Amino acid sequence: MAELDLTRDVVDLTADLVDIPSVSRDEQQIADAVEKALRALPHLRVDRDGNTIVARTDLGRAERVVLAGHLDTVPLTDPPNLPTQRVDGLLVGRGTTDMKGGVAVQLAVAQAITEPTRDVTFVFYDCEEIEEEFNGLRRIAAQHPEWLAADFAVLLEPTNGGIEGGCKGTLRVDVATKGISAHSARPWNGHNAIHDAGEVLARLAAYEPETVNVDGLDYHEALNAVGISGGIAGNVIPDRCVVTVNYRFAPDKSAEEAVAHVRAIFSGYDVTLGDCAAGARPGLDTPAAASFVAALALPVTAKQGWTDVARFSAIGVPAVNFGPGDPNLAHTDDERCPERQITEANDALCRWLA
Repeated sequence: MAELDLTRDVVDLTADLVDIPSVSRDEQQIADAVEKALRALPHLRVDRDGNTIVARTDLGRAERVVLAGHLDTVPLTDPPNLPTQRVDGLLVGRGTTDMKGGVAVQLAVAQAITEPTRDVTFVFYDCEEIEEEFNGLRRIAAQHPEWLAADFAVLLEPTNGGIEGGCKGTLRVDVATKGISAHSARPWNGHNAIHDAGEVLARLAAYEPETVNVDGLDYHEALNAVGISGGIAGNVIPDRCVVTVNYRFAPDKSAEEAVAHVRAIFSGYDVTLGDCAAGARPGLDTPAAASFVAALALPVTAKQGWTDVARFSAIGVPAVNFGPGDPNLAHTDDERCPERQITEANDALCRWLA
């Protein structure tokens, strides 16, 4: 079994975590190591569901906060960018940014702050990088909702060391055009569905996305074609064409409102909903969130993507994103994280909780 020493420097601890195999659905080894390290801390109660580990203090504080992060990574590069390397103040390797730096900070805080000013729940979950049905946070929200009960949550996804409030929602639809098949030598006998897709693309090109202010943060919406398909052979007039469209919407809209908006844009066409996930409002007006922002003394911006803060929002827990690493480097072949950001994130959370 891999061993983790939570008293090590937080950058060294990050490297130790990165070097444990943890591609999605292969997290048992790292989950075992995290569980063993946490069970050695007498001030924490530890529970486990599959490869998700939840540890908590029970000091009877007036507030409870959650620090959450996922244990898995996307698949390794070929050749693998492991073991971890330290180059000019950077930690280089798969998972350094997304998101072993954040997980190391969680573990370091769990070890160092034995009597926090507010009760803390530490959540380490599996399968964030793959299909939603496998997501460990989704699973425990459904099966053990009491494990996630809190006044506020911090998801330690990479934010370049800043605070990002809430997140946008996302949905995907297929917009289909219908034609009539015919031999391409005699196209007048049919009707070309791909040509009709030009009107769908024209509506997208004419669409002006909004910037929506939600609780003081600006969320930039986006509506884009992300795929197109049609045709069965080089000598057949296609009778069907599908344009796949992704809508990123501000968290002032429910999922139902976002779907209705997209259907209205493409009225007259066959619109089929694929996946859909609501966003999360920032929730910065709560006392716990306000104290977090004040303690860190950092500006807050809107999260322009979708993250698991939306799962906390769905169960009534306001949440923000805060963690080391540039999100633009997540999943890249040269994934890397500044060592300084890992140390600063650890210091900031210790300052807030102590």
